[in-house]
Amino acid sequence: MTDLYQGPDEVARCRWCGAAPEFLDYHDNEWGYPVADDQRLFEKLSLESFQSGLSWRTILNKREGFRAAFDGFDFHQVARYGDAEVARLLADASIVRHRGKIEAVINNAARAVEMVETGQSLARFFWSYEPGPEEVTKPQSQSKSSSSIALSKELKRRGWKFVGPTTVFAFMQAMGLINDHSEGCALREKARQARDRFSRP
Repeated sequence: MTDLYQGPDEVARCRWCGAAPEFLDYHDNEWGYPVADDQRLFEKLSLESFQSGLSWRTILNKREGFRAAFDGFDFHQVARYGDAEVARLLADASIVRHRGKIEAVINNAARAVEMVETGQSLARFFWSYEPGPEEVTKPQSQSKSSSSIALSKELKRRGWKFVGPTTVFAFMQAMGLINDHSEGCALREKARQARDRFSRP
C-alpha cells in the first residue's frame, strides 16, 4: 500500500489528504508548518481535543463555527466564560456540542492565561517539547511519541483536560513540531524548509 495520494493536479501528497476534498488545502497550506502564535496554538489544541473520538473532517468543516463560538480562541476571553456561555455553546449547532469538551476548553483557557501571566508564552512552552533527532521515525508510523507523552503529562499536571498523548501528538504534527509529511509527498520539502527558517521561541 502506498503512503501517497495522487491529487487532481497529479502531485503526490500524503495519502490521508485524499479522503476528502477539503483536506487538500489544509494539507498543502497548514499541516506540518511551524507555528509560534499563542492563539493559533491554543486553537489547534482545542480543536484536536474536540476531534477526540470523531473524524478530523467533522472538525475542519465546523472550524469557522468554532472560531465564531469561542471568540476566535482568544484564551483570555474564553477563560472568562461562565454558565451562560456554556449554555450558549451547548445550543450552538455550528460546533460539536459536547459538554465535557466545551468545559475543558474553558478550563484550558484559564490554564493558558496562568502560564502567560507567569511570563511563559504558550509557544515557548510547547516548542520546548520539540522531538529530537533520536525520536524521528518513518512519517505517520505512530500515533504518539515519548515527547507527546511527556507534554501530555505536563499539561495534565498543570490542570489541562482532554490532552492525552494521541491528541497532543496530532497537535505536534499539525503545528510543525515534527515534519510528518510522507516520504515522497511534494509538501515534505516545503515543510522542511519552513522548519529550517523557523525561529524557535
